[in-house]
Amino acid sequence: MRFSADHIVSEHGEKAPNVVYRGTLDDGRQVAVKRFNKSAWPDTRQFLEEARAVGQLRSERLANLIGCCFEGDERLLVAEFMPNETLAKHLFHWDSQPMKWAMRLRVALYLAQALEYCSSRGRALYHDLNAYRVLFDQDGNPRLSCFGLMKNSRDGKSYSTNLAFTPPEYMRTGRVTPESVVYSFGTLVLDLLSGKHIPPSHALDLIRGKNFLMLMDSCLEGHFSNDDGTELVRLASRCLQHEPRERPNAKSLVTALTSLQKETEVPSYELMNIPRGNPSSIQQLSLTPLGEACSRMDLTAIHEILDKVGYKDDEGIANELSFQMWTDQMQETLNSKKHGDSAFRGKDFTTAIDYYTQFIDGGTMISPTMFARRCLSYLMNDMPQQALGDAMQAQVISPEWSTAYYLQAAALRALGMETDAQETLKDGTLLEAKKNRRN
Repeated sequence: MRFSADHIVSEHGEKAPNVVYRGTLDDGRQVAVKRFNKSAWPDTRQFLEEARAVGQLRSERLANLIGCCFEGDERLLVAEFMPNETLAKHLFHWDSQPMKWAMRLRVALYLAQALEYCSSRGRALYHDLNAYRVLFDQDGNPRLSCFGLMKNSRDGKSYSTNLAFTPPEYMRTGRVTPESVVYSFGTLVLDLLSGKHIPPSHALDLIRGKNFLMLMDSCLEGHFSNDDGTELVRLASRCLQHEPRERPNAKSLVTALTSLQKETEVPSYELMNIPRGNPSSIQQLSLTPLGEACSRMDLTAIHEILDKVGYKDDEGIANELSFQMWTDQMQETLNSKKHGDSAFRGKDFTTAIDYYTQFIDGGTMISPTMFARRCLSYLMNDMPQQALGDAMQAQVISPEWSTAYYLQAAALRALGMETDAQETLKDGTLLEAKKNRRN
C-alpha cells in the first residue's frame, strides 16, 4: 500500500499523529483511510475490537466505517469518502459565499442526530469533536466522521486541539465523557453562529453581558430573526455549562434544534451551492434475482428466494461441537431451527424471530443463513436496524457471501440510506460475478 503526501485530505497535515488519506478500492470506490501512528495501537486485538464496534454503526448522519487493516506496524481505518470538504472549510475558509443560516441550522441538527444515534447504540463517546470532523457528502448533507468514535489510541487521551476549547473536566481527568462531547458540540454551535473559532470563555462573557449579537457572523446580518439567534445562543450556553450534569443530552438537543429548522424542503446541495453528486452506476450492473428483489425492496420475492435456496450456503462453515454439547444441547438447538424454519416457511415472521434467536443465542452452531432469515423476518416486522445488524453479522461469518450484502442493501434502503444501499448492492453484485467466474 502506497501513501503519498499528495493524497492527504486531513487539514492537520502529514506530521499529525493520525493522518487521513484519500484512496481508491479495486472497484473504483473512493474511500478515506486513517493511518494511525505506529505506537498508537500496539495490541492488534484491541484495535480490531474497537474497529468492529464502530463498524457496527450505520447511519445516514455518519461517514460510516467500511473496514480496517492491521499488518505489521500498520493500523488503518477505511471509511466512506465525503467529497465536499469539511465544516471548517465552509465556515472559516469559504471562497464564493458564506454558509446560509438555514444550512447552519441543518448542520447543528444533523450533528445532534448523529450523536443521539451513536449514544443509542452504546457509542456515546466522541473524541475531539470539532469542525474538521463534520464532512459533506455528495448531496451536500453534513455527516459526522466515524473516525472520532474510535479512540485515537488505547489510552483514550484524544483532545489534540487548543486546550482553550476542551471541556473543563477534561483538564482534571484527561478522559472523554458523554457530557464532554456535549460541551464540544456547544463549541461547534459557536462556530456556526460566528463563522469563527471563538474560545468558549470569551463567548460566554459576551452572552452573560447580553452582547450575543456580537457573536453573530456579520455575513448573516438580515438573514435570521433575533428569536432564532437568541434560541441558538441559549442552546450553546447550556452545552457549555461548567458543571457536566447541567448540560443537555443529545436527545434534548435534537428536540430543541428540530423546531428551529428553516427551508426544510430545499436540498442541502442547493443551500450549499454545490453540484449534486453523480448518480450511482448500480443501474448499469446486471443484477441477480435476489439483488433485484433487494433493490426493489420486494420482501415477498426475497422470502421466496431464501426459502428456495435453503441452507446450501452454510456448507463449509466450521461448527466444532463437543460430545457433551451433542448430547445435552443439540436436540434443543435443532428443535429451535426446525420450529423457526417452519414459521419462516409459513410467513409467521414474529415466531421465526423468536426461534431463530433461541438458536443463535444457544451458540452451539454458526449459521449465516440463519442470520439472513432472521434479517428478513426483522424487515417484515419493520425493524430495519435489527435487520441491518443481522445482515452484517452474516457478512462477518461469510465475508464473500453476496446474499449478506444484498440484505444489507435492503435494510439500508429501509433506513432511508439510499446511497449506502446502492453501494452495498454494487458490492454484492461484484462478489457474485467474481464467484461465477471462479465456477
